[in-house]
Amino acid sequence: QVQLVESGGGLVQAGGSLRLSCAASGRTFSMYSMGWFRQAPGKEREFVAAINWSGGTTRYADSVKARFTISRDNAKNTVYLQMNSLKPEDTALYYCAADHNGNRPVMRSPQGYDYWGQGTQVTVSS
Repeated sequence: QVQLVESGGGLVQAGGSLRLSCAASGRTFSMYSMGWFRQAPGKEREFVAAINWSGGTTRYADSVKARFTISRDNAKNTVYLQMNSLKPEDTALYYCAADHNGNRPVMRSPQGYDYWGQGTQVTVSS
């Protein structure tokens, strides 16, 4: 069992930056691929970014590429999402998720993840 706790969300003006963190419990964090997803009101949950167990492979949604960076610190059991040049359309509840099968390619579908956090709200004002 893995518990995930997100933090770092908030209200920011367009063009600003935020850094989300996701702290994981358990001693097997380094074996998991990790992902960030977001969900805006009335919309489906969508993929944002993912990183494999070692940090050597990352994937991004086209909408955030070159603006967001996913990283992880296995010694701290934490995954991060650095968000720069934020836009109002980035407003959503952001979730981190863990895929216990760290040996397969990182997944873009929510169905590929076994554990989810409660989410942290990001609001970008225009």
